[in-house]
Amino acid sequence: MTVTHVEADDGTRLALHLHGEPDDTGPDDAGPDDAGPLLCLPGGPMLDSAYLRDLGGLAEQRAFARLDLRGTGASGVPADPASYRCDRQVADIDAVRRELGLERLDLMAHSAGANLAYRYAELRPERVRRLLLVTPSPRGVGIETTDEARTAMARRRSGEPWYAEAAAALERVQAGSVDEADWRGISALMYGRWDDEARAYEAWMDERRLEEPATVWGADGAFEPGATRRALAALDVPVLVLAGGCDTGNPTPVMAEVAALFPRGELAVQEGAGHFPWVDDPAGFVDLVAPFVR
Repeated sequence: MTVTHVEADDGTRLALHLHGEPDDTGPDDAGPDDAGPLLCLPGGPMLDSAYLRDLGGLAEQRAFARLDLRGTGASGVPADPASYRCDRQVADIDAVRRELGLERLDLMAHSAGANLAYRYAELRPERVRRLLLVTPSPRGVGIETTDEARTAMARRRSGEPWYAEAAAALERVQAGSVDEADWRGISALMYGRWDDEARAYEAWMDERRLEEPATVWGADGAFEPGATRRALAALDVPVLVLAGGCDTGNPTPVMAEVAALFPRGELAVQEGAGHFPWVDDPAGFVDLVAPFVR
Protein backbone atom coordinates (compact mmCIF):
# COMPACT_ATOMS: atom_id res chain seq x y z
CA MET A 1 0.00 0.00 0.00
CA THR A 2 1.19 3.51 -0.82
CA VAL A 3 -0.12 6.84 0.44
CA THR A 4 -0.34 10.04 -1.54
CA HIS A 5 -1.90 13.40 -0.78
CA VAL A 6 -4.25 15.59 -2.77
CA GLU A 7 -4.92 19.26 -2.18
CA ALA A 8 -8.62 20.09 -2.07
CA ASP A 9 -9.93 23.28 -3.64
CA ASP A 10 -9.90 25.01 -0.23
CA GLY A 11 -6.36 23.83 0.52
CA THR A 12 -7.28 20.93 2.83
CA ARG A 13 -4.82 18.05 2.49
CA LEU A 14 -6.57 14.78 1.61
CA ALA A 15 -4.95 11.36 2.07
CA LEU A 16 -5.35 8.66 -0.57
CA HIS A 17 -4.31 5.07 0.22
CA LEU A 18 -3.55 3.01 -2.89
CA HIS A 19 -3.86 -0.78 -2.78
CA GLY A 20 -2.53 -2.81 -5.69
CA GLU A 21 -0.91 -1.69 -8.91
CA PRO A 22 -2.97 0.72 -11.04
CA ASP A 23 -2.67 1.07 -14.78
CA ASP A 24 0.45 2.94 -15.89
CA THR A 25 -1.42 6.13 -16.61
CA GLY A 26 -1.20 9.55 -15.09
CA PRO A 27 -2.23 13.14 -15.72
CA ASP A 28 -0.08 13.32 -18.89
CA ASP A 29 -1.20 10.13 -20.59
CA ALA A 30 -4.60 9.11 -19.17
CA GLY A 31 -7.34 8.97 -21.78
CA PRO A 32 -11.13 8.96 -21.50
CA ASP A 33 -11.27 5.15 -21.33
CA ASP A 34 -8.59 4.70 -18.65
CA ALA A 35 -10.20 3.32 -15.50
CA GLY A 36 -7.44 3.99 -12.98
CA PRO A 37 -7.96 2.66 -9.45
CA LEU A 38 -11.40 2.09 -7.99
CA LEU A 39 -11.98 5.08 -5.69
CA CYS A 40 -13.51 3.99 -2.38
CA LEU A 41 -15.53 6.32 -0.17
CA PRO A 42 -15.88 5.28 3.51
CA GLY A 43 -19.02 5.43 5.62
CA GLY A 44 -19.46 6.14 9.31
CA PRO A 45 -20.32 8.84 8.48
CA MET A 46 -16.88 10.46 8.51
CA LEU A 47 -14.97 7.38 9.68
CA ASP A 48 -11.26 6.76 9.06
CA SER A 49 -11.15 4.77 5.81
CA ALA A 50 -8.76 2.26 7.39
CA TYR A 51 -11.82 0.28 8.49
CA LEU A 52 -12.21 -0.79 4.85
CA ARG A 53 -8.97 -2.74 5.32
CA ASP A 54 -7.95 -4.42 2.05
CA LEU A 55 -11.59 -5.09 1.07
CA GLY A 56 -11.09 -8.81 1.40
CA GLY A 57 -8.11 -8.86 -0.96
CA LEU A 58 -9.87 -7.03 -3.79
CA ALA A 59 -6.58 -5.46 -4.96
CA GLU A 60 -5.60 -8.81 -6.46
CA GLN A 61 -8.45 -8.29 -8.92
CA ARG A 62 -8.57 -4.48 -9.21
CA ALA A 63 -6.36 -1.75 -7.76
CA PHE A 64 -8.29 0.55 -5.47
CA ALA A 65 -7.69 3.78 -3.56
CA ARG A 66 -9.47 4.50 -0.30
CA LEU A 67 -9.96 8.16 0.53
CA ASP A 68 -9.73 9.58 4.04
CA LEU A 69 -12.43 12.24 3.97
CA ARG A 70 -11.39 15.65 5.24
CA GLY A 71 -10.74 15.67 8.97
CA THR A 72 -10.44 11.87 9.20
CA GLY A 73 -7.55 9.41 9.14
CA ALA A 74 -4.43 10.91 7.60
CA SER A 75 -6.29 13.82 5.96
CA GLY A 76 -6.04 17.35 7.24
CA VAL A 77 -8.62 19.18 9.34
CA PRO A 78 -10.34 21.89 7.27
CA ALA A 79 -10.29 25.53 8.31
CA ASP A 80 -14.09 25.63 7.96
CA PRO A 81 -15.88 22.86 9.90
CA ALA A 82 -19.01 23.49 7.81
CA SER A 83 -17.16 21.90 4.91
CA TYR A 84 -17.73 18.49 6.53
CA ARG A 85 -21.27 18.66 5.12
CA CYS A 86 -21.81 15.85 2.65
CA ASP A 87 -22.64 17.91 -0.43
CA ARG A 88 -19.70 20.22 0.13
CA GLN A 89 -17.32 17.27 -0.17
CA VAL A 90 -18.32 16.62 -3.79
CA ALA A 91 -15.52 19.01 -4.79
CA ASP A 92 -13.02 16.83 -2.89
CA ILE A 93 -13.93 13.81 -5.02
CA ASP A 94 -13.36 15.84 -8.14
CA ALA A 95 -10.00 17.04 -6.82
CA VAL A 96 -8.97 13.41 -6.38
CA ARG A 97 -10.18 12.57 -9.89
CA ARG A 98 -8.03 15.34 -11.34
CA GLU A 99 -5.03 14.19 -9.31
CA LEU A 100 -5.46 10.68 -10.70
CA GLY A 101 -5.61 12.15 -14.20
CA LEU A 102 -8.94 10.50 -15.04
CA GLU A 103 -11.82 11.72 -17.15
CA ARG A 104 -14.23 9.45 -15.28
CA LEU A 105 -14.18 7.54 -12.01
CA ASP A 106 -15.10 4.04 -11.01
CA LEU A 107 -16.55 4.69 -7.56
CA MET A 108 -17.21 2.39 -4.61
CA ALA A 109 -19.06 3.73 -1.58
CA HIS A 110 -19.91 1.96 1.64
CA SER A 111 -22.82 2.70 3.98
CA ALA A 112 -23.09 6.45 4.70
CA GLY A 113 -20.46 7.10 2.04
CA ALA A 114 -23.11 6.23 -0.54
CA ASN A 115 -24.75 9.59 0.18
CA LEU A 116 -21.62 11.33 -1.07
CA ALA A 117 -21.55 9.06 -4.12
CA TYR A 118 -25.20 9.91 -4.88
CA ARG A 119 -24.46 13.62 -4.74
CA TYR A 120 -21.33 13.27 -6.84
CA ALA A 121 -23.27 11.33 -9.47
CA GLU A 122 -26.01 13.97 -9.34
CA LEU A 123 -23.69 16.97 -9.69
CA ARG A 124 -20.93 15.41 -11.82
CA PRO A 125 -22.71 12.68 -13.83
CA GLU A 126 -20.27 13.01 -16.74
CA ARG A 127 -17.44 12.06 -14.36
CA VAL A 128 -18.89 8.68 -13.28
CA ARG A 129 -17.90 5.54 -15.18
CA ARG A 130 -19.46 2.92 -12.91
CA LEU A 131 -20.77 2.78 -9.36
CA LEU A 132 -20.49 0.08 -6.71
CA LEU A 133 -22.63 0.67 -3.61
CA VAL A 134 -21.92 -1.67 -0.70
CA THR A 135 -24.71 -1.88 1.92
CA PRO A 136 -25.50 1.75 1.06
CA SER A 137 -27.35 4.24 3.23
CA PRO A 138 -30.66 5.24 1.58
CA ARG A 139 -30.86 8.56 3.44
CA GLY A 140 -29.70 10.78 0.59
CA VAL A 141 -32.31 9.36 -1.79
CA GLY A 142 -35.21 9.60 0.64
CA ILE A 143 -35.91 5.89 1.02
CA GLU A 144 -37.19 4.98 4.48
CA THR A 145 -36.06 1.93 6.38
CA THR A 146 -38.93 0.90 8.63
CA ASP A 147 -38.67 -0.66 12.07
CA GLU A 148 -40.64 -3.60 10.70
CA ALA A 149 -38.04 -4.23 7.98
CA ARG A 150 -35.20 -4.15 10.47
CA THR A 151 -37.02 -6.39 12.93
CA ALA A 152 -37.77 -8.92 10.19
CA MET A 153 -34.10 -8.96 9.24
CA ALA A 154 -33.02 -9.36 12.86
CA ARG A 155 -35.27 -12.39 13.28
CA ARG A 156 -33.13 -14.26 10.78
CA ARG A 157 -30.57 -14.49 13.59
CA SER A 158 -32.99 -15.93 16.13
CA GLY A 159 -30.92 -19.10 16.46
CA GLU A 160 -27.86 -17.24 17.73
CA PRO A 161 -27.07 -17.43 21.47
CA TRP A 162 -26.86 -13.63 21.69
CA TYR A 163 -30.11 -12.99 19.79
CA ALA A 164 -32.50 -12.42 22.71
CA GLU A 165 -30.30 -9.72 24.22
CA ALA A 166 -29.69 -8.01 20.86
CA ALA A 167 -33.38 -8.15 19.92
CA ALA A 168 -34.35 -6.54 23.22
CA ALA A 169 -31.79 -3.78 22.64
CA LEU A 170 -33.17 -3.25 19.13
CA GLU A 171 -36.68 -2.89 20.50
CA ARG A 172 -35.50 -0.25 22.97
CA VAL A 173 -33.61 1.66 20.27
CA GLN A 174 -36.68 1.63 18.05
CA ALA A 175 -38.67 3.02 20.98
CA GLY A 176 -36.29 5.97 21.14
CA SER A 177 -33.53 4.89 23.51
CA VAL A 178 -30.34 6.95 23.31
CA ASP A 179 -28.54 4.76 25.83
CA GLU A 180 -25.12 3.89 24.40
CA ALA A 181 -25.41 0.41 25.91
CA ASP A 182 -28.52 -0.26 23.83
CA TRP A 183 -26.83 0.96 20.65
CA ARG A 184 -23.82 -1.23 21.39
CA GLY A 185 -26.21 -4.07 22.08
CA ILE A 186 -27.48 -4.14 18.49
CA SER A 187 -23.98 -4.35 16.99
CA ALA A 188 -24.22 -8.12 16.66
CA LEU A 189 -27.12 -7.65 14.24
CA MET A 190 -24.81 -5.84 11.82
CA TYR A 191 -22.50 -8.80 11.27
CA GLY A 192 -22.81 -12.19 9.67
CA ARG A 193 -20.67 -13.65 12.43
CA TRP A 194 -20.41 -12.12 15.89
CA ASP A 195 -17.11 -13.63 16.99
CA ASP A 196 -14.02 -12.21 18.68
CA GLU A 197 -12.73 -10.74 15.41
CA ALA A 198 -16.01 -8.93 14.71
CA ARG A 199 -16.19 -7.62 18.29
CA ALA A 200 -12.63 -6.29 18.07
CA TYR A 201 -13.36 -4.70 14.69
CA GLU A 202 -16.47 -2.96 16.05
CA ALA A 203 -14.55 -1.71 19.10
CA TRP A 204 -11.76 -0.37 16.86
CA MET A 205 -14.27 1.65 14.85
CA ASP A 206 -15.98 2.99 17.97
CA GLU A 207 -12.68 4.44 19.15
CA ARG A 208 -12.30 6.40 15.91
CA ARG A 209 -15.76 7.92 15.54
CA LEU A 210 -15.71 11.74 15.40
CA GLU A 211 -18.79 13.46 16.78
CA GLU A 212 -18.55 16.91 15.17
CA PRO A 213 -17.77 15.84 11.57
CA ALA A 214 -20.45 13.15 11.74
CA THR A 215 -23.03 15.68 12.93
CA VAL A 216 -22.15 18.29 10.30
CA TRP A 217 -22.16 15.62 7.56
CA GLY A 218 -25.95 15.48 7.56
CA ALA A 219 -26.71 19.12 8.45
CA ASP A 220 -29.49 21.05 6.74
CA GLY A 221 -28.86 21.30 3.02
CA ALA A 222 -26.65 18.21 2.84
CA PHE A 223 -29.28 16.18 0.99
CA GLU A 224 -31.89 16.98 -1.65
CA PRO A 225 -33.53 13.58 -2.19
CA GLY A 226 -35.94 14.69 -4.93
CA ALA A 227 -33.27 16.28 -7.09
CA THR A 228 -30.87 13.43 -6.43
CA ARG A 229 -33.38 10.76 -7.41
CA ARG A 230 -34.21 12.58 -10.66
CA ALA A 231 -30.53 12.78 -11.52
CA LEU A 232 -29.87 9.12 -10.71
CA ALA A 233 -32.82 8.09 -12.89
CA ALA A 234 -30.89 9.57 -15.83
CA LEU A 235 -27.48 8.13 -14.89
CA ASP A 236 -26.64 5.77 -17.77
CA VAL A 237 -23.77 3.82 -16.20
CA PRO A 238 -23.49 0.33 -14.67
CA VAL A 239 -24.47 0.30 -10.99
CA LEU A 240 -24.18 -2.63 -8.59
CA VAL A 241 -25.79 -2.52 -5.15
CA LEU A 242 -24.38 -5.16 -2.81
CA ALA A 243 -26.60 -6.10 0.13
CA GLY A 244 -25.67 -8.22 3.12
CA GLY A 245 -28.10 -11.10 3.49
CA CYS A 246 -28.38 -10.47 7.25
CA ASP A 247 -27.70 -6.74 7.49
CA THR A 248 -30.23 -5.35 9.96
CA GLY A 249 -29.01 -1.80 9.33
CA ASN A 250 -29.87 -1.79 5.62
CA PRO A 251 -32.22 -4.71 4.92
CA THR A 252 -32.19 -6.34 1.49
CA PRO A 253 -35.68 -5.05 0.43
CA VAL A 254 -34.43 -1.50 1.00
CA MET A 255 -31.27 -2.24 -0.99
CA ALA A 256 -33.47 -3.46 -3.84
CA GLU A 257 -35.24 -0.08 -3.79
CA VAL A 258 -31.89 1.69 -4.07
CA ALA A 259 -30.85 -0.45 -7.04
CA ALA A 260 -34.16 0.29 -8.75
CA LEU A 261 -33.38 4.03 -8.77
CA PHE A 262 -30.79 3.51 -11.51
CA PRO A 263 -31.59 2.64 -15.16
CA ARG A 264 -28.78 0.05 -15.12
CA GLY A 265 -28.90 -0.82 -11.44
CA GLU A 266 -28.48 -4.41 -10.28
CA LEU A 267 -28.79 -5.97 -6.83
CA ALA A 268 -26.44 -8.66 -5.52
CA VAL A 269 -26.97 -10.27 -2.11
CA GLN A 270 -24.07 -11.73 -0.18
CA GLU A 271 -25.79 -14.37 1.89
CA GLY A 272 -24.49 -14.81 5.41
CA ALA A 273 -22.95 -11.35 5.44
CA GLY A 274 -23.95 -8.24 7.32
CA HIS A 275 -23.13 -4.55 7.00
CA PHE A 276 -19.41 -5.21 6.52
CA PRO A 277 -19.38 -8.09 4.04
CA TRP A 278 -15.62 -8.06 3.41
CA VAL A 279 -15.16 -8.76 7.14
CA ASP A 280 -17.74 -11.54 7.39
CA ASP A 281 -16.62 -13.40 4.27
CA PRO A 282 -13.70 -11.81 2.39
CA ALA A 283 -13.59 -14.37 -0.41
CA GLY A 284 -17.35 -14.22 -0.92
CA PHE A 285 -17.19 -10.43 -1.14
CA VAL A 286 -14.44 -10.47 -3.77
CA ASP A 287 -16.24 -13.16 -5.79
CA LEU A 288 -19.33 -10.95 -6.01
CA VAL A 289 -17.75 -7.59 -6.77
CA ALA A 290 -14.65 -8.47 -8.78
CA PRO A 291 -16.50 -9.25 -12.04
CA PHE A 292 -18.17 -5.85 -11.83
CA VAL A 293 -15.06 -3.74 -11.11
CA ARG A 294 -12.41 -5.80 -12.90
